[in-house]
Amino acid sequence: MSILVIAEHDNAELKPATLNTVTAAQQIAQHSGDSIDLLIMGENCTGVAETAAKIAGIGKVLVADNTALAAQLPENVAPLLVELAKNYSHVLAPATTFGKNIMPRVAALLDVSQISDISAVESADTFERPIYAGNALALVQSSDSIKIITVRTTKFDAAAAEGGSAAIETIDGGADAGLSSFQGVDAVKSERPELTTARIVVSGGRGMGSG
Repeated sequence: MSILVIAEHDNAELKPATLNTVTAAQQIAQHSGDSIDLLIMGENCTGVAETAAKIAGIGKVLVADNTALAAQLPENVAPLLVELAKNYSHVLAPATTFGKNIMPRVAALLDVSQISDISAVESADTFERPIYAGNALALVQSSDSIKIITVRTTKFDAAAAEGGSAAIETIDGGADAGLSSFQGVDAVKSERPELTTARIVVSGGRGMGSG
C-alpha cells in the first residue's frame, strides 16, 4: 500500500501547507516503508502538478483536472477520494479550512474514524494530537485499514520543494454531484502572515502595560 497526500492549491499555485503535510507523510513512510503519491484536483491545474512533481520524496503525482473540481467542493471531491482511498493505507490533508472541509466527509463515507490535527508521528498507526484546546496531548492509535488524517502543519517542517522528479498521471475527476454550487470567495487581505501558518505567534495582554 502507499500513502496519499491531498495537495492544497488555488489552481495556480501550490499552498505551503502541502509541503508540511508531505513531511508528515514521509515520517509515516519511515515506519511503513510505503511510497508517497500526491493528488492535485482542480481545473486547469497542470502547472500546479508540474510544480508538485519536483517535491522531494514524491513517487507519483495524480492529476484530476475537471470543471466539477474547480472550487474543490466537498460534495464533488469526496466521491473521488473515496474511490482513490481503496489503494492507500493513509490519506493525508493539511488541517486547514481546505482539509477540514473535505476529510470528515471522506471518513464518514469510508466508515472510518478521522485522525484530526496530528502534531507528531509515533508509528504508522499511532499519532500525537492536541486536545482540550491544546492544553494536553493525546496519543491516538488507529486500527482502521485506511487512515484518514489531517495534519497540524506548523508542527512539521516543509519538505524540499525541489529535487524530486515524480511521474505525472492523469485520472478521471468524476462528475458534478449537483448538490452544491460555488458562489464566490470574499477573501480578507492583510499584510500580516496567516495565523495558522505562522511559526511564531506573539500575543500580549495587561501584563505588557499600555505602551
